Amino acid sequence: MNVDLIFKIAGLGILISVLNIILKQAEKEEQAQMLTLAGVVVVLIMVVQLINDLFNMVRSVFHLF
Repeated sequence: MNVDLIFKIAGLGILISVLNIILKQAEKEEQAQMLTLAGVVVVLIMVVQLINDLFNMVRSVFHLF
């Protein structure tokens, strides 16, 4: 299992949560919400790429085309 990806996702989550807190303290709620949404999209893209790699590996193991 690729542990680096887990650390990347965790680091991104920590960074976004800190920036979210800073933006909320500055009374910029809309920007904080957009930042959180952008973070979720980035993490979902990472997960979708992993799922694609998993399907390609299963396809190659069972010789499916």
